Amino acid sequence: MNRSADSLDYEPLTDEHLIALYCEGDREAFAALLKRYRQELFAFLYRFLGSRAAAEDVFQDTFLQIHLRAERFETDRQLKPWLFTIAANKARDYLRRNKRHNNVSLDAPTPASPGSGGSGSGATFVDLMQAQTVQPDESLSDQEKRDMVRQVIDNLPQHQREVLVLAYFHQLAYKDMAEALDVPLGTVKSRLHAAVANFAKQWKQTFASTYES
Repeated sequence: MNRSADSLDYEPLTDEHLIALYCEGDREAFAALLKRYRQELFAFLYRFLGSRAAAEDVFQDTFLQIHLRAERFETDRQLKPWLFTIAANKARDYLRRNKRHNNVSLDAPTPASPGSGGSGSGATFVDLMQAQTVQPDESLSDQEKRDMVRQVIDNLPQHQREVLVLAYFHQLAYKDMAEALDVPLGTVKSRLHAAVANFAKQWKQTFASTYES
């Protein structure tokens, strides 16, 4: 069942309705779904992988997997966590294949609280992390501070980097992070708490000489 793009307004339809239409043969519904998540999912993958080329590859691989598994999707569930579960798994596979660490983008605004889904506070991840630690010398430039934060983030264990990206950059709710990472809800909360604490510890140990006396 193919519909022309003019015969149906896809914009107000839910993700679940779109995937159901696609399973019935409506190719435009899949195109609408891809367009809907193009910017959001690509941004997530770019922050996860640290490379636009890698993010593009994994984005395409993710939607190929959605295409192949669309008929298995249970439409009484939300599609977004399922989509991000596939994307996160594909990103981890990419990192393993290429034996590289992901370099998190640190300049995106963060939400008022992790997983809240609310509007952003305007603070960046750099601001958030520095608020958890002793402040460095004010004479340092913003770029120097970002480089310092990035160095510490890159040294965190992968499971801690993952939860920071999902919580502070992508603003997923805790239950959605749990589904995307395939771990219990309590594990998500403990990992996020540990990640922030670990960051603060490593920040102080690594850059103690830059602090004001």
